Amino acid sequence: MTTRQFLRTSAIASAAALGLLVSGCSGGSPASEGSEPSGSVPGAAAPSPVSTAALKPYYNQKLDWRNCGAPGFQCATLKAPLDYSKPDGPSVKLAVARVKATGPGKRIGSLQVNPGGPGGSAVGYLQAYAGVGYPAPVRARYDMVAIDPRGVARSEPVTCLDGKEMDAYTQSDQTPDDPAEIDKLSTAFKGFAAGCKERSSTVLPHVSTVEAARDMDVFRSALGDEKLSYVGASYGTFLGATYAELFPERVGRLVLDGAMDPSLPARQMNRDQTEGFETAFTSFAADCTQRPDCPLGTKSTADAAARMKAFFAKLDARPVPTGESRELTESLATTGVIAAMYDEGAWPQLRDGLTEAMNGDGAGLLALSDSYYERESDGSYSNLMSAYSAVSCLDLPPAFASPDEVTASAADFEKASPVFGRNFAWASLSCAYWPTPATGSPHRIKAEGAAPILVVGTTRDPATPYKWAEALARQLDSGTLLTYDGDGHTAYGRGSDCVDTAINKYLLTGTPPADGTRCR
Repeated sequence: MTTRQFLRTSAIASAAALGLLVSGCSGGSPASEGSEPSGSVPGAAAPSPVSTAALKPYYNQKLDWRNCGAPGFQCATLKAPLDYSKPDGPSVKLAVARVKATGPGKRIGSLQVNPGGPGGSAVGYLQAYAGVGYPAPVRARYDMVAIDPRGVARSEPVTCLDGKEMDAYTQSDQTPDDPAEIDKLSTAFKGFAAGCKERSSTVLPHVSTVEAARDMDVFRSALGDEKLSYVGASYGTFLGATYAELFPERVGRLVLDGAMDPSLPARQMNRDQTEGFETAFTSFAADCTQRPDCPLGTKSTADAAARMKAFFAKLDARPVPTGESRELTESLATTGVIAAMYDEGAWPQLRDGLTEAMNGDGAGLLALSDSYYERESDGSYSNLMSAYSAVSCLDLPPAFASPDEVTASAADFEKASPVFGRNFAWASLSCAYWPTPATGSPHRIKAEGAAPILVVGTTRDPATPYKWAEALARQLDSGTLLTYDGDGHTAYGRGSDCVDTAINKYLLTGTPPADGTRCR
């Protein structure tokens, strides 16, 4: 288990997925094609000056759409500079997709969607859910569009390890008990980083969120939209906020659901997430202990947490069989439990998986873990983990520089989460060995001059704690906060009529809810 996936949307991929929608501004000639960002990004490496003429070929490109997948879906390839400071140099090919508006009603524009990650495929999300699952009135009047960010899925994907190597990596013991186990974990992190450098050296220095946001603007121009209409979930909120920082005058209607706080250093971010998953686990335990068949007992949430921790320790000493060559190790079991924290709809599956594992059959928890890591039945993996590390380790300096620093902070992480703390602390070491230096740093995002931006936070969100949404809404010059008092990761399209109604009104009319609106 590593913290590398904590910002993604639900890996259980129930239509949890997010019922997200956004409206665009009127289509038309792109504004300021080929121009440099008007905003500043204090936390990112400053790009070298680039002439408008050098970028125009990218901003003025025409997309060659072709049918792909289900009826109505179209795909194309967008080109962008590999290095925006050298637009006359090599380019990257980025996968884009759309579902055209069908009416009735006048087409309003395009909607870019991103499901999170970093590493989640926006094109895959569009094809699997957004293109058919968004509300009919939105799909009638908007082209639903997506771009796989550079380094992700179909867009110059970062590759680090093969399937067998990934199996070994995901089973790494991330609660080391002695120097030998610490060395073994460090070696696993180093091997992962070395694999990325060996297989993806060209693209690896150029997959930052800033570069992905600039790609979004090239896509906006190629679509013929004057302003960007966008909905981002989880990490997608950081991507959207970064876009607003770079291009505030091009912001249309942005919904940032399950928001990140860009001002946090990596160590604080990881600790906050540790606390967030403990909060989510406590909510799960409160529900579980009210059921007579709860595998964690029926006494109290504290007792359930103690039993969960004891079970992890038992697996650390002796994994249980799963019916296949892989056993259920402590790390895989932890991943399975974490996966179910993203969506309360997965709690019954988690209860069953825990019951079976405690009786010697780890198949259920292994299935949860595999869904989280996007491992296929043939043993192959998507590039989610590789892309996540590549983007995250480039966006922020590492949380810890050495095992000694982790050891010194482990108690603080355990205080934040008695159940998950040690695991999360050690997982935070991974970027220490990354082959490409970070180009970003923590900073506040104001996006002065942007149109109203709607920030959405869920009070018991495990991956993006609610206080992050509060912080981002305060930072943004035009931010408005909508709160969902509930469980799970993100809020929109998860069953709250109050949330959906407020967001729909904003997306379709441009009027955000009153700042501080709270829903259940």
